[in-house]
Amino acid sequence: NQLDDIIGNCDSMKELRQMICTVGPTEATVLILGESGTGKELIAGAIHQASHRREENYVRLNCAAIPESLLESELFGHEKGAFTGADQQRTGLFEVANGGTLFLDEIGELPKTMQANLLRVLESGEIRRVGDNQTFNVNVRVVCATHRNIEHMVAEGDFREDLMFRINAFELEIPPLRDRIGDLGQLIDHLVSRKVGVATLSDSINSEALTALSQHDWPGNVRELANVIEHALILCDEQMIELSHLPPRFHQVVDTPKPQSGNPVMTLRELELVAIHSALDRHDGNKTAAASELGISLKTLYNKLNQETRSNKSA
Repeated sequence: NQLDDIIGNCDSMKELRQMICTVGPTEATVLILGESGTGKELIAGAIHQASHRREENYVRLNCAAIPESLLESELFGHEKGAFTGADQQRTGLFEVANGGTLFLDEIGELPKTMQANLLRVLESGEIRRVGDNQTFNVNVRVVCATHRNIEHMVAEGDFREDLMFRINAFELEIPPLRDRIGDLGQLIDHLVSRKVGVATLSDSINSEALTALSQHDWPGNVRELANVIEHALILCDEQMIELSHLPPRFHQVVDTPKPQSGNPVMTLRELELVAIHSALDRHDGNKTAAASELGISLKTLYNKLNQETRSNKSA
């Protein structure tokens, strides 16, 4: 179930999963917005799995990966002899996806001429193969995604306004990783367990390495994190990931306060408390807001603070 692979406990990710469950069973055309590497294809697959079309074909096309001259044939198919090199009939992706879902990734890269053709199909449900005079109906749910600002493209004349309104009957936005650093530990657990079966943060990465990753801005989002973890797993030889196992760009960024015990590296519990108190400071003591930023429940935050109080009293 792809919904299980949508990792994160921050409010924005909880809401995203809920919206997928809500819009999935409908027939609405969905537009997924998010920076590169945030997991737009994963979200599209989860929408298909949550729909009544889950047993039918799920077809994907990256609009930026197909030359403009071939895009019409790729989407709608062509008849034999329709153009030079068309030595046999080709079935287009709309026809392949008939009854199911067609995911058009990077819809912002679709050429203007193809935008008009796509709009016609979305409004009429009819397609026509290149070189054919006959049209026929298809029943396809379309999900689109882009990392670009479609409204800005419309203002600049690079994207049709009527198509924009047609493809975003329901809009989903994926937050960048830098806005949900509280989910980092859970994401690392997930990525490590997919590779080697280690399922707990305390077994997979030490506090120094986690601190370095927490201080990174993640311009490549979850895709970049996956590459970093793969790099670390190659070097750590199935042992706990340490700072030295991370790519060199992470080695000089750690700036962790030293614990009172004088240990050179903080324990995971000490690191958690530093993060909790920093979040509380940023939110002027508002525990609900701090818990949301950290991606933990309010109950968990209270438990951590109570553990700290008991530890201080016993000391």
